[in-house]
Amino acid sequence: MGHVLLVESWVGAMSSLLPRAIREAGHRFTFLTRNLHHYLRQGGGTGTHPLLDADHVITAETNDPERLLPHVRKLHEVLRFDGVVTSCDYYLATVARLAADLGLPGARPEAVECAYRKDLARQRMQAAGLPGPAFAVTGDWAGTEAAARALGFPLVVKPVDLCAGMFVRLVADRDQLREAFDALGEFPVNARGQQRSPLVLLEEVLAGPEVSVETVTVDGETTVLGVTDKSLAGAPWFVETGHMFPAALDAATAGAVGDMAVAALAAVGFDRGVAHTELRLTAAGPRVVEINPRPAGNQITELVRRATGVDLPMVYARLAVGEQPGVTVADTGVRSAAIAFLLPPRAGTVAGIDGVTALAAAPDVVDWAVKPAGHRTGDAVSNNNYLGHVMTVDTTGPGARARADALVAGLGVRYVDELAGAHA
Repeated sequence: MGHVLLVESWVGAMSSLLPRAIREAGHRFTFLTRNLHHYLRQGGGTGTHPLLDADHVITAETNDPERLLPHVRKLHEVLRFDGVVTSCDYYLATVARLAADLGLPGARPEAVECAYRKDLARQRMQAAGLPGPAFAVTGDWAGTEAAARALGFPLVVKPVDLCAGMFVRLVADRDQLREAFDALGEFPVNARGQQRSPLVLLEEVLAGPEVSVETVTVDGETTVLGVTDKSLAGAPWFVETGHMFPAALDAATAGAVGDMAVAALAAVGFDRGVAHTELRLTAAGPRVVEINPRPAGNQITELVRRATGVDLPMVYARLAVGEQPGVTVADTGVRSAAIAFLLPPRAGTVAGIDGVTALAAAPDVVDWAVKPAGHRTGDAVSNNNYLGHVMTVDTTGPGARARADALVAGLGVRYVDELAGAHA
């Protein structure tokens, strides 16, 4: 039995999937966080959160790697860790440094940093000769305006160190560019209290359907498990509304997408771990949107598990302790698995969500959830504002996506202010 140090976590699906996978892999874990209340506040469910089912829950300043490294060394002397992991993007580089410092398995820290940082990944892929969008990295308004003029509108504006689509925006002119630039400047600290980089990434627009490639890399050799399709909404924002695995692609296209993802991981030097690489299927071929050196979020790993039998959170945990997990695809009887998300029509306080009876009664629905009455939602400008989801499977073909979309379309959101107006 191995002992895993789990440093911070997302509070969504992976906050349950990764602890469960560690346990089911036959290992135990210690949870290390700077703010336990961040997880307690999330609520939901009636039992103990899997993160808090750790052998030990320890509080330490995880936002200061220079202080954290010697602290974890002392913990290691007593608790003896066999691996270090996180599911939260903001701590991927820290975890890689911890693993290297303790002499434990893991990807090279510089590779993780390059993969996670959107600007560094673009520069590495360009240096490796991979085709991609024209781009510029800027640090102030004058430089941003000049780079935009050189690249030409429309453009995609991105923060270099945020995730979940936060502040990623399509801009059509100088005024929209200024608005996007100022919005980033007003968000200097991320949700975990970390100071953000002031750099801004401008990119040529990639036109075409978006997909992702789910991979496992061991000692520099990458295995492609398959391609996930993705749908986006909310222009000028890039909000993910659903996914299906496997994507309904012909073999040649799927192969080309997989090859490009493998090349991108090689370009940043990613040598060990699970990765989720997003791409666009452009007229000129697949082009990388971003690299994520960790398992996919939004329950994509559950879609993969249902369709292939490969449990990516468990693979991630086993790699962390130096094991060589199998990634052989099995016939599960599921030909496609999909998830669709309910986006808020607008900001406000939810009074209720109608239509859930149909979800509970549908035999092809394997998971669903909606936010409770009283939930306060913002506008649908990132993946952080979902009001619910529906997951479906199809045992005959690629029909899971259409079914999930139809079920979500049947849900209706009621707001408190609408009720108040009706009773006025």
